[in-house]
Amino acid sequence: MVKLKTKLYLHPLTQRAISSAGSEHLVYTEGVGGSNPSSPTTFKNRSFCFGFFIMYYLYILYSEHLDRYYIGSTEDISVRLKEHLWNHKGFTAKAKDWEIRYSENFLTRSEALAREQQIKKWKSRKLIEKLIASRD
Repeated sequence: MVKLKTKLYLHPLTQRAISSAGSEHLVYTEGVGGSNPSSPTTFKNRSFCFGFFIMYYLYILYSEHLDRYYIGSTEDISVRLKEHLWNHKGFTAKAKDWEIRYSENFLTRSEALAREQQIKKWKSRKLIEKLIASRD
């Protein structure tokens, strides 16, 4: 058997460990022997972790500098917004003035992703602005 050596790095915003191969790992400092602890269990299609249900969010960001909207989904909106404002490559790297204009919460990741895809398929700025105005 060959042991692969990978280095773990902490993501600066989420403080989760990322291996040099790019996969995410939870950091365990307890020195527990044996196999890794199991992942969070699900209960009736809801993620359940440490006694709390995990919520998932659809969000719409707006940049005044670009005069553009960005639609996404996540488990934690505040961390995700920080990641959009952080130095990175991608569409949101073009501006540093992104702000949350709209959000919806869901019990499952698949529901949030489905809603994200639904709104993206609209391809209509007017419909997105109408959706945002409906919450005001």
